[in-house]
Amino acid sequence: MLTLNLLGYHCPVPVHETRKALANLSPGDLLLVIADDPETKHDIPLLVDRIGAKLLILNEEAGEFKFTIEKGM
Repeated sequence: MLTLNLLGYHCPVPVHETRKALANLSPGDLLLVIADDPETKHDIPLLVDRIGAKLLILNEEAGEFKFTIEKGM
């Protein structure tokens, strides 16, 4: 699983970096995105839906959001 640490970055950076990371993965690969911008709680799931990936887990803890994403076909 690839981990993308985006703590301290504000949108649109987390969305762009997540898109780029997913583009470099193979179908079925997992990506863990860690962010602290509250907008990502809304924006990352929208991106995932748009590009045909799957949001497996969204954890929120101490102001950090952890998204586990599976790249689609």
